[in-house]
Amino acid sequence: MKITFCCTDTKAEPWLQGLAAALPGADITVWQPGAPQADYAVVWAPPQQFIDEQPALRALFNIGAGVDALLKLRLPPFVRVVRLDDAGMAVQMAEYVCHAVIRHFREFDQYEAAMQAGQWSYRKPRLRQDFPVGVMGLGVLGERVARAVAQFDFPVLGWSRSPKQMAGVRCFSGQEGFNEFLAATRVLVNLLPLTPETQGIMNRDTLARLLPGAYVINVARGAHLVEEDLLALIDAGHVAGATLDVFLTEPLPAGHPFWGHPKITLTPHTSARTLRDESIAQIAGKIAALARGEAVAGVVDAGRGY
Repeated sequence: MKITFCCTDTKAEPWLQGLAAALPGADITVWQPGAPQADYAVVWAPPQQFIDEQPALRALFNIGAGVDALLKLRLPPFVRVVRLDDAGMAVQMAEYVCHAVIRHFREFDQYEAAMQAGQWSYRKPRLRQDFPVGVMGLGVLGERVARAVAQFDFPVLGWSRSPKQMAGVRCFSGQEGFNEFLAATRVLVNLLPLTPETQGIMNRDTLARLLPGAYVINVARGAHLVEEDLLALIDAGHVAGATLDVFLTEPLPAGHPFWGHPKITLTPHTSARTLRDESIAQIAGKIAALARGEAVAGVVDAGRGY
């Protein structure tokens, strides 16, 4: 079994050591142009040259949850693209979103500013039922986030492409349920995969449908959000603010209006980092299963984009 590793901006040696320990006997190497054909590949943002030189791959294992960049490449027609199901990212995402929701709801940013200004003051408590949290995208990460937020007694809504049912979550689906979902949401959390259908889904029209004083949390992809529309709705007072972890251009360019904006909290695409040991164990298990002719979870439907 030959496995090639082609991950941009990733230190290869720890991955090679971990995969070798999990798959004894496998020939595991870092890809170089002109390298021999491999059976499987572990990748992150590989160049088109890599894909073109490896037409016989049985599967590409992406070391992140999002596969939008990989699907933009010209892939061999029969290669399977396999994403990570979780590998420690779901609990990180739940932590991040719950922190952002609670920080906004409890107005901890306002308390922090007051204390830094030497002011000892209280704010009127707000009611959880007035802050329904809507989660867009109910995959592995979205379900974990929705369940975590519900533990704090917020009303939780979920929207997905196909119908789903979750205890304690009011679920909507499809285009027919989208506007109703938005109209019932005050805190919008985006966990959708990036596809042609979801690009720019958070725009002036959709964000304006949220309850007044809405709050936006984007932890999926920067291209889901029309940045100037968010800024316009914040200026107009319909949106109270946002917590953003992903951006159209990363790193966020100097001089971007998000920098220093008093109503926008920024983090550098760190809401859920790939945990190497968990990822290696999952990838190695799936490679072994495919080698035995077994089905594996996480195979991407290229037509849907996830």
